[in-house]
Amino acid sequence: MMIMKTCMLLIGLVFTSVFSLSQTIQQRLNSAVQALLKDEQMKHSIMSLYVVETNTGKVVYNLNEQVGLAPASTQKLFTSVAAFELLGSNYKYKTEIGYDGEIKNSTLDGNLYIVGCGDPTFGSFRFASTKQEQLKKQIIEAINAAEIKSIKGNIILDQSKFSYQPLPGGWIWDDIGNYYGAGTWALNWNENQYDLVLKPGKSEGDDVSMVDTSMSLNSSSFINLLKTGKASSGDNGYIYLPPYSTNAFVTGTEAAGESVTISGAIPDPSFQIKNFLQNIFKENHIDCSGSTIVVNEFNTTNTSHPQKTITTIYSPSFDSVIYWFLQKSINLYGEALTKTFAFEKTGFGSTEKGVEILKDFWNEQGIEKSAINIIDGSGLSPQNRVTTDVLVKVLQYAKTKQWYNSFYNALPTYNGTKMKSGTISGAKAFAGYQTSKNGTAYTFAIIINNFDASQGSIVPKMYKVLDELK
Repeated sequence: MMIMKTCMLLIGLVFTSVFSLSQTIQQRLNSAVQALLKDEQMKHSIMSLYVVETNTGKVVYNLNEQVGLAPASTQKLFTSVAAFELLGSNYKYKTEIGYDGEIKNSTLDGNLYIVGCGDPTFGSFRFASTKQEQLKKQIIEAINAAEIKSIKGNIILDQSKFSYQPLPGGWIWDDIGNYYGAGTWALNWNENQYDLVLKPGKSEGDDVSMVDTSMSLNSSSFINLLKTGKASSGDNGYIYLPPYSTNAFVTGTEAAGESVTISGAIPDPSFQIKNFLQNIFKENHIDCSGSTIVVNEFNTTNTSHPQKTITTIYSPSFDSVIYWFLQKSINLYGEALTKTFAFEKTGFGSTEKGVEILKDFWNEQGIEKSAINIIDGSGLSPQNRVTTDVLVKVLQYAKTKQWYNSFYNALPTYNGTKMKSGTISGAKAFAGYQTSKNGTAYTFAIIINNFDASQGSIVPKMYKVLDELK
């Protein structure tokens, strides 16, 4: 009897395996999709999935592919691919340092200028060439080469090439103030983020102490409302500090135990750059009798401009910028690129104009503007709506370009698949490329909105659908 049961089990396994192999990719995907749609977590959700053969463009599977959904960070695909074309793969941001007036007897009888053009990597910890020590070295070498030992005029931080409004419309209050909700200016610093070191209590409900901040924030005062959560509850702390403000509060919970570090958004990077320059002058015994003046779009009329440049600080290579933009999903980079589209075309960087240029570009590639209903360059706004159809079209477009390898290498790998992920409240998405065991290459996009997050992660269930492409 035992032998018979074993044989029947083996026959059943073989039959199941043969049946599975005999199914087409469309049938396997449909089975996986229908199983996911029946899941209790999907009761009130909407899902879109679009798959094509990469080499032929032949449609393999389509479900709600023309329905606009919140794409979260998969929207960065539109921005990054367009950036290679609109700015060029050799594009580099620049920050100019110059002066007006005259230099006599090692004294600058005039103003020293730092002119920003939106470089999101300026002062970043992510690249060797942009770290603060390296910038300090380049700036002091340029000042010494110009034989400046004292400055009679002012230090002008020129931010007028970008909009005074650092944030896109549609970003929510819970994101603003946290590092991923940082604004963009013509002059940025340390990716416009700082760290806040916290010490939770030993028991749930205890106060959480604020131990330290990684930088001074222009006299910002923090109201600490944080409480200690359960030992396994993780980081649920949020910082509320809007741009240009000096009043912040921190709320939520931090898990009981060791110290934890959370990162916030700098409310005004010009203050950090001012401190940075003052420290350079002090360390190198350069006397500056004037003030530090920040020039924005609305106060440029009575301000002069540099007559001579003493050095230009360039960003890292463009493929490196795009690499980190996609790998770490840095919203700051997406918003800087969007404003840069506008700056390079019109001479002034604003989100609204940048988004318009971005949509126009994709419209020229045959994509309807109504299928890319976006208001930012990173996907952080929950008001964005795009279709999986156009996400796939963007990925297919990239395949035809000389810079494709740089773009492909920048895509993260999740679950053994090269794809960009997207996550905001109630929305999860993936879009990318997959090659099956039989060598067929697929391009795909999947978005789910309004799933029940209280029932755990939706991600493994989405992976189960995408596994059918392997």
